[in-house]
Amino acid sequence: MQLDSEKLHQRLQPLFQENFEKLGELGAAISVWQNGKPVVDLCGGFCDASHDKAWTADTLVLVWSATKGIGSACVLHALQQRKIELHQTVAEFWPEFAQANKDKITLGQLLSHQAGLCALDQRVDVLDYGGVIRALEAQAPLWPPGTAHGYHARTFGFLLDELIRRITAKTLSDYWQENFARPLELDFWIGLPERENSRVATIYAAKSGKPPEPAQFYRDLVTPGTLARKTFTSPYGLNAISKMNDPEIRSYPNVSFGGIGTASALAKFYSMLANGGELNGQTFFPRETIERMTTMLSDGTDRVFQIPTAFSAGFMKDSRGGARRLFGPFAKSFGHPGAGGSHAFADPENKIAFAYVMNQMEQSVLPNDKSLRLINAIYDLL
Repeated sequence: MQLDSEKLHQRLQPLFQENFEKLGELGAAISVWQNGKPVVDLCGGFCDASHDKAWTADTLVLVWSATKGIGSACVLHALQQRKIELHQTVAEFWPEFAQANKDKITLGQLLSHQAGLCALDQRVDVLDYGGVIRALEAQAPLWPPGTAHGYHARTFGFLLDELIRRITAKTLSDYWQENFARPLELDFWIGLPERENSRVATIYAAKSGKPPEPAQFYRDLVTPGTLARKTFTSPYGLNAISKMNDPEIRSYPNVSFGGIGTASALAKFYSMLANGGELNGQTFFPRETIERMTTMLSDGTDRVFQIPTAFSAGFMKDSRGGARRLFGPFAKSFGHPGAGGSHAFADPENKIAFAYVMNQMEQSVLPNDKSLRLINAIYDLL
């Protein structure tokens, strides 16, 4: 069913405004697309806490782990171009990965967070790409690969980036620009050019308050020695939110949590995915690759989050046992949220794409009411 742009705008505008007036938003933008075209774009608030700079349609902002969806799409694109199947092993393309009994880990297991490599035993700096890769090569899986899954918060981007380098001899950042950002004219970067810094909103850490659910995960997150703590602190570094505002850090192509862009760029990319891999007469993905994005590969209690989560090949999906729906009511939807509130997904059944970005983080790694209320409102009109 086709969304009515005017009705949707009337429905979303007051809810979006409430995010600022009642839910503590500072600056934010939402973009909704359907059938390959924008339906609603809203932005408001400020780029900075001093309210000196208004948020505009071309304001860029850090989206944290929403970058993982972009990175996963790049890997799936490289696999399709070379007719590589998900049941093939990672070590086939990255021989050094086979160390420590990882020779049988498949690409599908790696992409769906089943490889058991969410934390590192070695202490290595997140900005030392070569060091992180060597640590991943030496790392033994933390559970038998394929028997469980756990969110690879920091290591995932390095695994994606190294796969792209081994398969295409290009960095994932370059691959993204060449194959998607430039052809689709997307204002989204993994490794921000210095010239774009003046457009970037300052990102702010969550204000202290009652920790969200699941309570045990957030307790573990600050408890040394727990899997959650190890996962979110290895490789180490860049744990202070304010450090992510440093132009030098913005320029570093961190695929796990370093993507910077606009809401409309993120939504336009997901619109192409929701539209069967095609946009504006260009075909980026065949049906088989879109099916890899929609097909659940892991589902159940997440070893890291300790609640039900689910993943396809690189994208998050709603778990069958999950209490909340993050991607709307339709089963084929997929996407990837980012810490603090950013969120993006594709709904291929209705050809809808959604993106929400902001700069005042919440105490939540998964999507919160600021975006979920908007998503619910969209589907109420279908």
